[in-house]
Amino acid sequence: MIQESIGFIGGGRVVRILLHGWKEAGALPERITVSDPNRAALDHLAGEFPGVRVVQDGNALAAGQDLVFLAVHPPDAGKVLGEIAPSLKPDAIVVSLMPKLTIAQLSGMLGGFGRIVRMIPNAPSMVMCGYNPVAFPREMATGERRKVETLLEPLGRYFEVPEGDLEAYAVISAMGPTYLWFQFYELEKIAVSFGLSPEKAAEAVRKMAEGAVQTMMWSGLTPEQVMDTIPVRPLGEDEAAIKEVYRKRLPALFQKLKG
Repeated sequence: MIQESIGFIGGGRVVRILLHGWKEAGALPERITVSDPNRAALDHLAGEFPGVRVVQDGNALAAGQDLVFLAVHPPDAGKVLGEIAPSLKPDAIVVSLMPKLTIAQLSGMLGGFGRIVRMIPNAPSMVMCGYNPVAFPREMATGERRKVETLLEPLGRYFEVPEGDLEAYAVISAMGPTYLWFQFYELEKIAVSFGLSPEKAAEAVRKMAEGAVQTMMWSGLTPEQVMDTIPVRPLGEDEAAIKEVYRKRLPALFQKLKG
């Protein structure tokens, strides 16, 4: 169990994902402070995580902890970070959960503070199946890195990457579930309309998805061979259009994040 105190600047979806993951793993830190201007969001967190201290518009308090997580929208970062800079402890570690803003840019917004780590969080972290890339500043000591790693270990897999790769992971692994979940849930509904119970429909879709990924990973086949293992492709005529949506939307999103 980590001994350092934790502060969150922002109390939205990503914070709930991390808290839920730590709770599921039995590794929820004992001293957590969450600040957000939205009272309803804070009440929601307090109801689900009674031991977490929530403070409306209490950024200075959250920023005064040992490890400070930045969970704000990038357009709001300049104003928020400028306000919290005086509250940071000299030996604190700041962990940014935001895409787009580099360590150098964040440091500038924080008045030159340099102990900054960047992470792209992944929603499956809430069930300890996360895939969380992390970029550390080159000069950060091993012991300091270990404080962050101790927090990430219960959430699933974490791995160090060059900072320049983080936006690619944001588009592919962080946002990736949104490209698939609506299709899985629609398949469940269709399976129920065919006469399967909701439980059997959910299991059929889950097992199909798990097996499809495992076939990609472990069959030793090329992509073309994998996709040729099933003779009937009901959506075959639509595949080109679906691919075009990916090719149109995702590179544009990536360039926006990199810009």
